[in-house]
Formats: sequence, structure tokens, C-alpha cells
Amino acid sequence: MKNLEKLIEIEALLENLMKSHKKGGILRTKVLFFCSVYQNLPVGIIIDKLGIKKTNFALMTSELEKDGCIIIKQSNIDRRCRTVEVTEKGKKELEDYKKELDKSLGNTTLEVDKAIQILSVYLNKNI
Repeated sequence: MKNLEKLIEIEALLENLMKSHKKGGILRTKVLFFCSVYQNLPVGIIIDKLGIKKTNFALMTSELEKDGCIIIKQSNIDRRCRTVEVTEKGKKELEDYKKELDKSLGNTTLEVDKAIQILSVYLNKNI
């Protein structure tokens, strides 16, 4: 139970930290990030990894596409699937956000970096 409480606390703290991003909020950034990481994979996989509703994903990707940050297209492998490609504008927005967040975090210790890496590996195995 202690681990669950800590994970919930970490999630809340991270969300509050990430809310400092002004343009479109945390959901926009999360969708853009996951589209970048899972670029050219079916949309369903991205939605599963994000853990959000399809309608929320559709609304946000529609906004991102309108803003020129992503391109949604049919998969070359399976015509029934759609894929997302992040444009240069989208990559720049994501990079600018990462720099802004990095600046607000400041330098971290080796111990903190290792803890983040361990948490990331653990969560990726369990999700």
C-alpha cells in the first residue's frame, strides 16, 4: 500500500510541475510527446500507452493537426489503421517545452537521475 500511495503522490506532483506549460495544458504536451515517441505506429497503440479516452485523443490530435504540429495519415502497412507523424513545428514545440521544464527543474543529482531511471523501467514493465 505504501508504494501505491507514493506513486499517486509522484503522479500528482509531476502533473502539477508540468502544468506550467501554457499552450494547451498538460494533455496537449502528453499527446504530442507520445505521438513523438510512438511515431508511425497505429493510433490505438498511442491511446493505450497514454491511457486516455479515444474522444479526448481525437479532440487533441485534431487541435494539434490544425496547429500544424502533427499529420494524421493512413498506415502504409495496414490501410485500416491511422498513424501520426510529428511535424517540425510539433518537434519544436515539444523541444521548447522540455527546455522550459528543464530550466525550472535545475540540475539534478546523480542519485535523482538514477531513481528516475529505475522508476521509468519499473513502470514500463508494468504498463
